[in-house]
Amino acid sequence: MPAHPAADATASRPDQIADRIVDAILAGRLAPGQRLGEQDLALLFGVSRTLVREALARLSARGMVTVNARRGWYVVQPSLAEAREAFGARVAIETGLLHTLQGRPSAAAVQRLKDHVAQEQAAIRDGEPGQRSWLLGDFHVCLADCLGNALLADILRDLTARTTLIATLYQSTHAAGSSCAEHGEIVAALEAGDIALAVQRLQAHIGGVAEHLDRASRRPDADPLAPLRAALGPLATTAQSPAAQAGTATRRRPRRALFTSLVGTPAASDPTPAHPATPET
Repeated sequence: MPAHPAADATASRPDQIADRIVDAILAGRLAPGQRLGEQDLALLFGVSRTLVREALARLSARGMVTVNARRGWYVVQPSLAEAREAFGARVAIETGLLHTLQGRPSAAAVQRLKDHVAQEQAAIRDGEPGQRSWLLGDFHVCLADCLGNALLADILRDLTARTTLIATLYQSTHAAGSSCAEHGEIVAALEAGDIALAVQRLQAHIGGVAEHLDRASRRPDADPLAPLRAALGPLATTAQSPAAQAGTATRRRPRRALFTSLVGTPAASDPTPAHPATPET
């Protein structure tokens, strides 16, 4: 796995910087909505802010970061609908890639995938969450690369990073061990030359991750708007007797229109308002 950007300053080109940032997203080291300061990144990588800005612009075009004219660059916060689209795109691309195979992949490709799954298992045993997260996401990139399609590998890398962000946002509980075992089953089907079974297992695997995400997003504690929703909800009121309510009604001061209270009201003798009413928009 590439080093975390803070570990060294070997990246000297915009594409290298961009790759490091995507790797950090896949490893769960960069969270949705996290700010990416140009000056901080320039110091970490030992490059100019111009190169950092170019790298971030490339990531923006790839849907990984967003920019605010006044506040700077931020890791994207994809919506649940965008995550579903990303999962759907992954299924279409990866199964389509498998359908292009004529028989089993090469022995070298299968061995590389087996080695990758072994690395996943080791990271899970060692309790390394960043390494584990990166490897589990990178399996799908490795699959495309092993099957000889570097372009689709790049596309899958971005799509996997986006689904990683939404899983982080909604705290998906899909077990790493389950994902790793499913990866092994996909590789076993490929090694046996059973492409139909590999496609079936791949669809079930990605669909299972998406399903866990859906369930996680429906938990009350997973609502990204929960704090704001609670803060802006209606105030609780205590029950009152009818007589008390009537008394309150007689004492309640009438609401005053916002704009007329600021600009003044027309004279009582003038039936025409000084300012025409503006419809709400």
